[in-house]
Amino acid sequence: MLRTSASRVLDDSDRDEVLALLDTDPVANVFVAARVRAVGLSPSRLGGQMWGYGPRGGLVSLCYAGANLVPVNATREAVHAFADRARKQGRRCSSIVGPAGAVEQLWERLEPHWGGARAIRWAQPVMATSSAPAVEPDPLVRRVRPEEFGILLPACVAMFTEEVGVSPDNGDGGALYRSRVAELIRIGRSYARIDDGQVVFKAEIGAVTPQVCQIQGVWVHPDLRGRGHAAAGMAAVVEQALKYLAPVVTLYVNDFNLPARAVYRKVGFQEVDTFMSVLF
Repeated sequence: MLRTSASRVLDDSDRDEVLALLDTDPVANVFVAARVRAVGLSPSRLGGQMWGYGPRGGLVSLCYAGANLVPVNATREAVHAFADRARKQGRRCSSIVGPAGAVEQLWERLEPHWGGARAIRWAQPVMATSSAPAVEPDPLVRRVRPEEFGILLPACVAMFTEEVGVSPDNGDGGALYRSRVAELIRIGRSYARIDDGQVVFKAEIGAVTPQVCQIQGVWVHPDLRGRGHAAAGMAAVVEQALKYLAPVVTLYVNDFNLPARAVYRKVGFQEVDTFMSVLF
């Protein structure tokens, strides 16, 4: 059996082995894989550390430890090693998120040391599609232009607050969140329908690898819900994502959000996995 001491901080010399492990489940690992492909494993560029479990040439599990704590292919022994490292380091993340089994085990070991969570999403279905959308795309959904940042930002803040339960303006006044919104617009991965200066529907593609891209931030203006904007808007984003970004499109959603799950199924998504999130 591997020992806890096999846990170590990885660097760029481990990149190929890390990517090979991430590619064993490209849907579940799209967020971490996109980060590694974009910036490598140097903590200064990664925005955190990548922990590995197993010897060089025999990595078994990973854990991204940045703004989020994200276990990857984490065996029970690896979870114990990662939890031990996280406990000694102290909580630096705003959430633990990933495959439900590993996150639950991590939280069981960390809760006595880190204290209670602000919220726990015990079951978040991971959904994916590789097929053309099953409903007609909204032709008015398009890439958001940089000059429309001021129009889009309030919708993004509303979505975040509704989904996470706190405003992204907390802490640093929202500077980091605004920077991320602007970056997704700049690189052409923010989509919306904007009618007369009002955001009707919006979504972003937050993580992209050659195999998979992940949709996030899906939102419809509260006054316009129940009119089909979500399905048609998602169909438009899926159509663009499959055409320009990756052969598989994925997302994850809270299990209690039955309207959203119904919309995604209508568009053509199927449930393929279950995530869990612990929010601080």
